[in-house]
Amino acid sequence: MSVDKRGKLDEEFFSYSASKNGTVFLEWYGKQVKILKGKEAQKFIERIQSAADEKERQLIMAKVTGNFKRGNER
Repeated sequence: MSVDKRGKLDEEFFSYSASKNGTVFLEWYGKQVKILKGKEAQKFIERIQSAADEKERQLIMAKVTGNFKRGNER
């Protein structure tokens, strides 16, 4: 069973950046949607670095951000 049946993760709409102090900023279409700090950020970086390809990285970021859309984003 495929996780991405509609092929949405091929679009690469999630991105991230990490600061020198270890904070990770997750973005969706260029808008910041989540900030990870401490152990959570460290675990995220480890998972991203061990991902096999970009599609897997997109899935990891999608799972970490969770269901952040509630109809009020612009």
